[in-house]
Amino acid sequence: MKKLSARRRHPLAAFVVLLFALAVTGGLYAAFSPSEAKADDSSAQSLAIEEGKKLYSVGCASCHGTGGQGTSDGPSLVGVGSAAVDFQVGTGRMPAQQPGAQVPKKKNIYSDAEIEQLAAYISSLGAGPVTPTKSQYSTDDADVAKGGELFRTNCAQCHNFAGKGGALTNGKYAPSLEGVSKKHLYEAMQTGPQNMPSFPDTTMPEKNKQDIIAYLDTVNSDKSKTPGGLELGGLGPVSEGLFAWVFGMGALIVLTIWVAARTAKAKKS
Repeated sequence: MKKLSARRRHPLAAFVVLLFALAVTGGLYAAFSPSEAKADDSSAQSLAIEEGKKLYSVGCASCHGTGGQGTSDGPSLVGVGSAAVDFQVGTGRMPAQQPGAQVPKKKNIYSDAEIEQLAAYISSLGAGPVTPTKSQYSTDDADVAKGGELFRTNCAQCHNFAGKGGALTNGKYAPSLEGVSKKHLYEAMQTGPQNMPSFPDTTMPEKNKQDIIAYLDTVNSDKSKTPGGLELGGLGPVSEGLFAWVFGMGALIVLTIWVAARTAKAKKS
């Protein structure tokens, strides 16, 4: 009888263990299920959009409209994407201090978290270029020589061959690219801020953008050498030619006067 009783307890014990295992498995699945993770992500995104809308209402709506539709004082922001927001706000160009032909770079007044919130709200108005990840603008495997070739072909006409900037028409200008972060350089190529054309991946692949960034990082750092001597700010042949003309001609005039004075003195003696 004892053996029979023991045998009857085994299935019951196994059933209890099975129920416990199912309960534990169900709890783990509930804790780590994709639907829960998606719900959390959606909730966080909704909160970011809501906070971004508040920031937008205070700092941007007066020029760009209450819904980002644009006004006579500012263009529409529908479809500009998070990359444009990160560039414009991250470089301090937005909010603009005053209207003008060109909005200059200035000190940024928003934190990184606030910029992300603004970007989330603007992105919710319409799809556009997305803020790049660190791997996208990394220059670890970039080709500096190729980047120089691409820059001289596509960018040097406005920014100068070394990225020093240059004048455009009607009070506009191409800003200097010296000291601009890799992320903002990538975003500028993505979005084409102000007078600059945009270079999406369909026009300029990600690898080419990395090459250009690597080139600018090289020419505007101590890695760059000037075999020709004094570079005069790297502004090109105009400034260097003007320097040679003014000081060269000045030296020749001084020398001519000195020779004439010596000759006149020799004749008198």
